Amino acid sequence: MKSMSGREFTRRFGLVALATSLLAVVGCSPEEEGRTDEAKPKVALIMKSLANEFFVTMAAAAEDHQEQHQAEYELIVNGIKNESDLAQQVALVDQMIGVGVDAIVIAPADSKALVPALARARKDGIHVVNIDNRLDSDVLAEYDLAIPFIGPNNRKGAREAAAFALEQLPEGAKVVILEGVTTAQNAIERRMGFEEAVAASGANLVTKQSAAWDQTKAAEVTAAILVRHPDVQLILAANDNMALGAASAVSFADLDHDVTIVGFDNISAVHPLLKDGRILATVEQYGDQFAVNGIELALDMIEGTSELVDRETPLVVVTQADLEDQNEPSTTQ
Repeated sequence: MKSMSGREFTRRFGLVALATSLLAVVGCSPEEEGRTDEAKPKVALIMKSLANEFFVTMAAAAEDHQEQHQAEYELIVNGIKNESDLAQQVALVDQMIGVGVDAIVIAPADSKALVPALARARKDGIHVVNIDNRLDSDVLAEYDLAIPFIGPNNRKGAREAAAFALEQLPEGAKVVILEGVTTAQNAIERRMGFEEAVAASGANLVTKQSAAWDQTKAAEVTAAILVRHPDVQLILAANDNMALGAASAVSFADLDHDVTIVGFDNISAVHPLLKDGRILATVEQYGDQFAVNGIELALDMIEGTSELVDRETPLVVVTQADLEDQNEPSTTQ
């Protein structure tokens, strides 16, 4: 679970942000490799908001992978400005169809709305790999699509993180859930995992509201909740951006008690808050590898050497103690 330095994050964000306005084709020219465009497949990576460190890291890992395999494929990296810009993400899919890519690896902003566009891609013979946020199985069935998914069990991760937090609190603790985009399958699964842990512990779910994965909106939503429910003891946020927003709102609320906060994604921005206790836990889902795994599967599909099988990836609850363990000097030589 490596975190990026401020300089490295800035460098990578700058590189990836450029891809939101341009089609960033990464790789050596065909002349340098002595190959034609037709011999080198083009893979498009389409992500959600590049304002989110989680996806910046994902894109950077994909670019690093392509640099190590320049002779094998070209990479086009794209993302949208915010998590809810569905029209822009659909437009990116259609743009990649027009470009004539061989495969699309996508982290869909919405589990249902992207399916028609991806159906158009498949009709044109483009292979599709779904990462991070699972496409809706019922809508896929309506379009008779089989698209493999690479990602973790979000419900399990959320349940484990919430259970860890609830163990630290008295029975009947008052809990708030901050949801992501409510039509996204990973947001649904994380909410369900949180709810299951709350129900199992006997805690009191005061309210659940969407902050659409956004830090600023989470701060606003949390501030309003704390006005109505100043006795809240636990905030379960479906991603780290919202956990950061919640922490900001709590710090300004001037409450007479501590509020425990849980996030999801283990981005580097939450590490200072984990260390000082403002955030109790987050969930590491190794998102930097989603795109790499998706690209490798896409290349296998292009070669006809892979079955369309879902692949579940690991996750783990991360706490202050885990960060302290990382910082301990090694005793080996």
